[in-house]
Parts: sequence; C-alpha cells; structure tokens
Amino acid sequence: MIIFIIIMMELGYDYPLYRPPSESNSLIFQVTLGCSFNKCSFCNMYRTKKYSERPWEEVKNEIDVISKLYPLTEKIFLADGDALNLATEKIIQILKYIREKFPNLERISCYAMPKNLLQKSSDELTLLNKEGLNMLYVGIETGHDVLLKKITKGATSQSIIEGCCRAKKSGFTLSCMIILGIGGKKYSVEHIKETARVVSEVSPKFLAALTLILEDGVYEEFMQKFGEPFEHLDDSSILDELEILVNGITPSSSIIFRANHASNVYSIGGNLPEDKDRMISLIRSLKQHPELLKPKVLRRF
Repeated sequence: MIIFIIIMMELGYDYPLYRPPSESNSLIFQVTLGCSFNKCSFCNMYRTKKYSERPWEEVKNEIDVISKLYPLTEKIFLADGDALNLATEKIIQILKYIREKFPNLERISCYAMPKNLLQKSSDELTLLNKEGLNMLYVGIETGHDVLLKKITKGATSQSIIEGCCRAKKSGFTLSCMIILGIGGKKYSVEHIKETARVVSEVSPKFLAALTLILEDGVYEEFMQKFGEPFEHLDDSSILDELEILVNGITPSSSIIFRANHASNVYSIGGNLPEDKDRMISLIRSLKQHPELLKPKVLRRF
C-alpha cells in the first residue's frame, strides 16, 4: 500500500486524503476533490480545497496504472468527500471501468451526504448499486433538528431518514456516524434522544459513535455558528450520552456498533440490540473507574 501511495503522489494525488477506518486496506481513487457542501462547522477535512470533479482521462489513467500493480484488489474507495455528487452517468463510467480492470473486486464504496442521496432518484441509486457501488458512509452526526441547523449540516432529521432509507431500498449497505457531545451540555439530552430515534429508523448495517473534538481550523467557526455559549461535556457526561444512545436504539435489523474512534474516551463495540446489556454494563463500570479511560493527549478527531 505504501507503493500505491507513492505512485498516486507521482500521478498528482491531491492531499489531504481522508477515508473511513474500515477502508484502511482499500485502494483509493480520487474522483472528486474536496466537498461540494463544505459548510459543516465541526468538519475541517476539506477546508484547504475547492470542490472540483476530476477529468475522466485522469481517473482512467490512474485506474490503468494501479490495476497493473494490484490486479487482485478486492476493495476500492472513491474519494474525496463527495464522489456521489458526480453525474450518475460519470459514476457509472468509472464503476464499469473499475470492475473491468479489477476482476476480483468485492466492494466499491464512498462517502455520501444526505443531500447526495436525495439528489439522486431511486432509479439512479438502484442503477449505481447494480453497477458495483456497494457501500455508502453517511454522517448523521445528530438527529436533533436544532443542532443540525446550528452545525450547518445542510440536512434535517427527516431528510437524513429519507435519504438513508432510499439508499437502503436501492440495495446499499450503510455505515453511519454520529458525534457524541456535539450539542454541548445544554442540548445533550435532546441530541442523544433524537439521534437514537433517527438511527433506529434508518437501522444502518454499521454505526460509529465519534466524540466531538474541534480542531483549530474550525473551532471559532463552530462557536460562532452555534449562536450561543457552548459548554463541552466532560468524560463522564460523554459516557452518559453513550449509555443513553446504546439503550435508546431500537433497530429494525441488527446494527454492528463501534465507539472505537481515536476521539473516543474508550473503545467499545458490539451488536445492537444483542449486546446492549453488555455494553451498558461496561459503560457504567467506566464511569466508576475513570482511570481506565484513554488519556486526552491521545484523542483526536
């Protein structure tokens, strides 16, 4: 994979590069640069980039080069943060060529915003899935409409539910993310209650709980857009949110749940609802033994 990164840099790879942790062993093709929305106040990922769509010939050339080096590749991630914003015809062109060049391919995935899912018709999403785009990573962040506006997510709880459910009906596997602590002390209860509701209605295959850590590049913007004093949660309160979330999710199908991101106070995981009691017991034990939590110096978003 190191050789792959070096080659992509030589081909003109545009950094910084982000991908979900579960795509750490995937080949990555950058079909767009940046994020077409790029207004979420908590996110610093693409602030140094202006959104653009890479020309087909550039993408094709990279696929040609890399397919000769890694012909047995099984997983591919389409970067940057907004591949699904491309015209459906262009995505299909990319998908068809990738599948032609990588015969052992098992999965193609990308990030998706709720607005991406609603901008595509159900027929378009179904077609993209049939052409090999299997998995989408969707940031829910919170299910509380007041907070969604304050963090300039560009979505409502209902649009998140509608977009995700449309994608599921089209055959996609969904991996969703929420952010603990994003409502601060004032909105903590509403944040988790509404987030559990949205997650339950969506019932994604995978769910990751991250913890809010504001990087220098967005700290002031987040506070300004929040529009009122924001009080960060301490570790005990973060665990309170996590407990309420785990207890409050009532999915229609089993969810593989993880709270093991670098930002989290402790690595917790299991299946919901099967492992609910075990995870709640662990969370309650951690509240009694804060010395077991990850040192703050090791946490990052």
